[in-house]
Amino acid sequence: MSTTTTVTQPITLTEGAVVQINRLMKEKSVPEGYGLRIGVKGGGCSGFSYLLGFDDKSEKDEEYEINGIKVYMEKAHGIYLLGMEIDWLEGLSNRGFTFKNPNATESCGCGTSFSA
Repeated sequence: MSTTTTVTQPITLTEGAVVQINRLMKEKSVPEGYGLRIGVKGGGCSGFSYLLGFDDKSEKDEEYEINGIKVYMEKAHGIYLLGMEIDWLEGLSNRGFTFKNPNATESCGCGTSFSA
């Protein structure tokens, strides 16, 4: 008898975010084996700030494949990020990644920090 384990992806990347992440990986010549690191750190005007960058996998990480992108996230960060959507905004006054986090009880005006 075989068993199958299904792992639900903790976050969603929109089509616009995927395009920009792939563009950045190519432009920055991200090394083979690196993935997109998504996490949180203390600080920011609301208590936590989002981490988004390219990194090698560490032993603390869970690994996911989301829309063809290898994603690394520390297990402990999951409670803050579960269900979050990362999008790319291309506007006249703002341009960059946006974070829609259902776990955030407050968010700052810049959209890059939150409290939970």
